[in-house]
Amino acid sequence: MSRPQRRGSHRPRAKQPRGASRVGERFEAIVGPVAHGGHCVVRLDPPEARVVFVRHALPGERVVLEITEGTDGDRFWRGDAVEVLEASADRVTAPCVFAGPDRCGGCDFQHVALPAQRALKTAIVREQLSRLAGLTWAGEVEAVPGDVDGLRWRTRHHFVHTSSGLGMRKHRSREVVLVDDCLIARTDAREPAPGIVVETVEPHEFQVAGDGFWQVHPGAPRILVDTVLGMLAPQPGETALDLYAGVGLFSRFLLDAVGERGRVVAIEGDRTASDLSGRNCPGITARAGSVDEVLATSFDQPFDLVVLDPPREGARRAVVEQVVDRAPRAVAYVACDPAALARDLATFATLGYELQELRGFDLFPMTHHVECVALLTRRG
Repeated sequence: MSRPQRRGSHRPRAKQPRGASRVGERFEAIVGPVAHGGHCVVRLDPPEARVVFVRHALPGERVVLEITEGTDGDRFWRGDAVEVLEASADRVTAPCVFAGPDRCGGCDFQHVALPAQRALKTAIVREQLSRLAGLTWAGEVEAVPGDVDGLRWRTRHHFVHTSSGLGMRKHRSREVVLVDDCLIARTDAREPAPGIVVETVEPHEFQVAGDGFWQVHPGAPRILVDTVLGMLAPQPGETALDLYAGVGLFSRFLLDAVGERGRVVAIEGDRTASDLSGRNCPGITARAGSVDEVLATSFDQPFDLVVLDPPREGARRAVVEQVVDRAPRAVAYVACDPAALARDLATFATLGYELQELRGFDLFPMTHHVECVALLTRRG
């Protein structure tokens, strides 16, 4: 299953300064379109003539932005909107007191009304598909049952433990902000810990490592399973290949559909998760190992169906080529990053597989993250 990067955990790459620092300088500007990554694009007027990726802003607003990263020699800078001079109609007061400039880095869109958050995510998916894959998508990012007003949906949560209490890191920083209550976490959310926990997606139970991966939105497993199976329409006796299979969520339901005459092969890089998939899905063939390496040496017979659920960087060409070599009639691609999805869809297109359907789901309200499920079939 896809592994979204932990909220607020991104670290800037170490780099050599390219001239005098501009950090702390302020500029008045009109905010441009939303960009992938939880920020909007601002183009400063000469003499600066620089692109700034600005958080805590909305398209069309007039703001005062403060530079948080950037030097004279950088192609672009990063910044925060620290004052809003003309607000968008979609701006709201952040429900969380820890959200905003120089505060907790976990949520990107607390200042945005929930319908507008989904509209921004829709715009990002469309832009990435158009720019990177030459595709037009007319769909909308959909709400998912399991949260109220975009809050209290996160079933697992990772705090930074300090001598002063619990905290979260600032955006692109190791600095910790003390947080006594995270509003997107459920009140019964648990922290990752060793051991085995049991998750239920009716009618099945799944054993999951307490510090392993499982979707954190309570509505995610059900909607993803229903969407993948609805797109693939697996038939009794068919063969299915489940790649980046995790603990076997999709494998279990594929196995139900193809029945005793069918076959499901699940490949997962994490050995613990792979072992658990064997327990969760009696009757599948589970193989632990890097997906590209396993496919290069094993299971080279044709498969009717493939499920791809790669990590954030996507499947990439080596895996896509191996999938196409198995000549599936249909591929369901589950993606937690629209840019990686678009790049892989472009690769599939060069190898004869076309996008037939795509749905987007708001599995991470208040953040910029979005989950997509795409259906591909052979051209012609």
